[in-house]
Amino acid sequence: MQLLPAGLPSPAAGGFTTRTGGVSTAPYLSLNLGLHVADDPDRVQTNRERAASAVGLPVEALVFAAQVHGPAVAVVEAAASGMAMSGVDGLVTTTPGLCLVVLAADCLPVLLADPAAGVVAAAHAGRAGLAAGVLQETVAAMVRLGATAAGTTAVLGPAACGRCYELPTSLADQVGMAVPGSRSTTRQGTAGVDLAQGAAGLLAAAGVARIRAVGGCTIEQPETFFSYRRDGITGRHGALVQLS
Repeated sequence: MQLLPAGLPSPAAGGFTTRTGGVSTAPYLSLNLGLHVADDPDRVQTNRERAASAVGLPVEALVFAAQVHGPAVAVVEAAASGMAMSGVDGLVTTTPGLCLVVLAADCLPVLLADPAAGVVAAAHAGRAGLAAGVLQETVAAMVRLGATAAGTTAVLGPAACGRCYELPTSLADQVGMAVPGSRSTTRQGTAGVDLAQGAAGLLAAAGVARIRAVGGCTIEQPETFFSYRRDGITGRHGALVQLS
């Protein structure tokens, strides 16, 4: 399977899965990591084992966020097989050997690390979560564990781009007010939202100095990434981060 490396500074490590290299069948073809999309659970488990192997860990080390498109963040100190932290869209840890995972299929996955403090985090920043402050809450949780915003690197993963992410004008304007810089215009000339642009602005305002993006637009790359807005019924790729 292919893992797009995030390029986080050591001892942090991680990356973003694509849809290739798994065992799921259409419409979840093929490396679907989501158990909530009606895919066969045994196939998803095999896919998760492959994702864990790609980062050099057993599947028991994976900790998932049971995402609700909100701002809540959980601190993770231990893992159990299939573990999911309910009601959160951000995960933070200082424990080596745990792998934090958020899932997406157009929403923006973000990996963060302060290597000097030994703190890493993963956040799921969809339209609602971004506006609700999930990234600011994730950075704040890291700081409470000893990180500094200035010492933190953030990597924005694949997501729907501002040229493709169309919304009703009133909703796009609402997000734009909550997330400066996120309001966009699509290729069709309609109202839209640029999740990555908005996230970069929020992180910079929070003091994060090193911000970069990998992966590009999920909607534009059907062979590489899942996209809910493009396909409707589909799988989920993952963003994984750990302290090695």
